[in-house]
Amino acid sequence: MFCQTSPGSTSPARRQNKEIKETKITINCVTFPVSTSTPEQELLKPNEWSYCDYFWTDKRDLQGATVTGFEVLLQKQLKGKQMQKEMAEFIRERIKIEEEYAKNLSKLSMFPMAAQEEGTLGEAWAQLKKSLADEAEVHLKFSSKLQSEVEKPLLTFRGDNFKKDMKKYDHHIADLRKQLVSRYAAVEKARKALADRQKDLEVKTQQLEIKLSNKSEEDIKKARRKSTQAGDDLMRCVDLYNQAQSKWFEEMVTTSMELEKLEVERIEMIQQHLRQYTTLRHETDMFNQSTLEPVDQLLQSVDPAKDRELWVKEHKTGDRRPVDMDI
Repeated sequence: MFCQTSPGSTSPARRQNKEIKETKITINCVTFPVSTSTPEQELLKPNEWSYCDYFWTDKRDLQGATVTGFEVLLQKQLKGKQMQKEMAEFIRERIKIEEEYAKNLSKLSMFPMAAQEEGTLGEAWAQLKKSLADEAEVHLKFSSKLQSEVEKPLLTFRGDNFKKDMKKYDHHIADLRKQLVSRYAAVEKARKALADRQKDLEVKTQQLEIKLSNKSEEDIKKARRKSTQAGDDLMRCVDLYNQAQSKWFEEMVTTSMELEKLEVERIEMIQQHLRQYTTLRHETDMFNQSTLEPVDQLLQSVDPAKDRELWVKEHKTGDRRPVDMDI
């Protein structure tokens, strides 16, 4: 798709004047200023690290293939979608843990262990077992809210159409880049044609001057007209190239800003729902604490003397003590 790197013009006049300093360079059919010969360009959005300022040149991936700056931006969008999906899967695993934990708590609360404990300690123990059932309910509610308020939004944010939208962006910018490549090829063809015409005119003129040829003035005029026409063709091709590059530039700025906006929205969405996760987690801790308050109160009321009194009253066998036997 892309052309090779070339510096500025390659016309004979340019080649003849070795002292002319190149101010522009074409890389993969896109023309850039030479940084050492021109003042540094001002960023479109200074101090913002905006997408529209830092993705104009191409790069090589690990396999050596050319990747455009716009493709890097699209890969960021698709990676963000994947990260969002993996976060939702992580929350789903958290929900499973909560559901399993609640199930086990509820099951444990019904175990008849130490059910025969009596008195104030027996009341406290019964309340502790009941608190497990209450805590299980808290964790079930927590898992349910995680599903509806965290996992589901992460899964459904930008659904199946998102990748289609990214492909539309990709095709749109790629088409403009292909047009730019085509325009650049036309410029190079016209540049070569001009060089050939200029060389032909130069040779005929020299032959006429030293009378090595019987070329007439008419032949010289014809060669000059072709050279002039070739120059006009080159100017037209350069103008079309610049129009194509300007259109590509404008669409790159607009589209990269749209992608930047999408990324901000994605991050803020995830931030919002992860905050909801921490809120629900804090609420769960609070509710769990409330299930222990009755247990704490009954534990504070545990009275060994009272328990002894209650147990003796229920299980006593007699309060008459033995005495000495009479003769």
